[in-house]
Amino acid sequence: MIFFSKKNRVITLLGIFLTIISLLLLLGSCKFRTIKRVEETRDMWGSYMTIIVYSDEETGGKAIDAAFKRIEEIGNVASIFNENSEASFLNKNGYLDNPSPDILNLINSSIHYYDITDGCFDITVQPLLVLYGEGLWKESEEIQAQKINETLPVIGSDKIVVNNNRIEFEVEGMAITLNGITQGYAVDSAMEVIKEFGIKQALVNISGDLYAMGIKPDGDKWSVGLENPDKSGNGDTDVEPLPTFVFENKAVTTSGNYLRYYDPEAMKDFIIDPRTGYTADSCMSATLIADTCIDADALATAIYVMGPGNGMELAESLDNTEALIIDSEGKVYESSGLFEYIE
Repeated sequence: MIFFSKKNRVITLLGIFLTIISLLLLLGSCKFRTIKRVEETRDMWGSYMTIIVYSDEETGGKAIDAAFKRIEEIGNVASIFNENSEASFLNKNGYLDNPSPDILNLINSSIHYYDITDGCFDITVQPLLVLYGEGLWKESEEIQAQKINETLPVIGSDKIVVNNNRIEFEVEGMAITLNGITQGYAVDSAMEVIKEFGIKQALVNISGDLYAMGIKPDGDKWSVGLENPDKSGNGDTDVEPLPTFVFENKAVTTSGNYLRYYDPEAMKDFIIDPRTGYTADSCMSATLIADTCIDADALATAIYVMGPGNGMELAESLDNTEALIIDSEGKVYESSGLFEYIE
């Protein structure tokens, strides 16, 4: 039999009391960590980015800050407008030693999309973009053809040599732009950061390239409406009413000019077909739904260039990928499984 002195009994009771108080405080703190919608929009990369998470406010705020920091890191590596970025170094010197994991992932992924789209997605299109940016469309057809033909030999992602320690251009004068893939990659990367905070419901939207995780607390899926890409800007082109998509754990991206042209009078499109050097003109827009935003981003651009026939054929051949394509006449094409995402 064990006997407790009065002093020991007091200490024991005090310990029990403190334990109970600690448990009550813990339960109380959990009780007041209410799940709510935490949202922030920032102006980055010359565009607006929005992140929404469902979490307690403190965790949500930390997750959003960390996600934006990750996006900024990627921009510092991939932007050719930042003279200190790895992409700029590669363009200037024709090689890059000891590339970071981000630039390596971006370029390896780009080569993959180049291969599966028969060159319709091509990050080496930058020299052609420079030509158009300098006013190529103002020249005669003969001069345009001459300059494009002079530039095409430096176009082609198959001319990029990559290993773990070096990225190198095979042909002098090559240059890349990662604009067609960086946003999707950044969306996916930001979402991975958010997951590390234990958050199960979130959306990351970088200038229309977005990924939505989970279902909202009220049981609703995420939804996104499509903007009418009518090239006239005044409704002269008949486009069918566009659907609203509802989805979870999917990415959605649209590629289109949306009134961005090199030649406003002739409406020469902003997106270049890297195979020919001329602007793509068979589509108004291409919207992709895919498992990752990098897939949706790159494929939307490629399918826009390919046109509705070949583009839809590619979309149908890929697992877990759906497409909505609007051709230059306003006709809407939908992949066979798209109905599952239409509200």
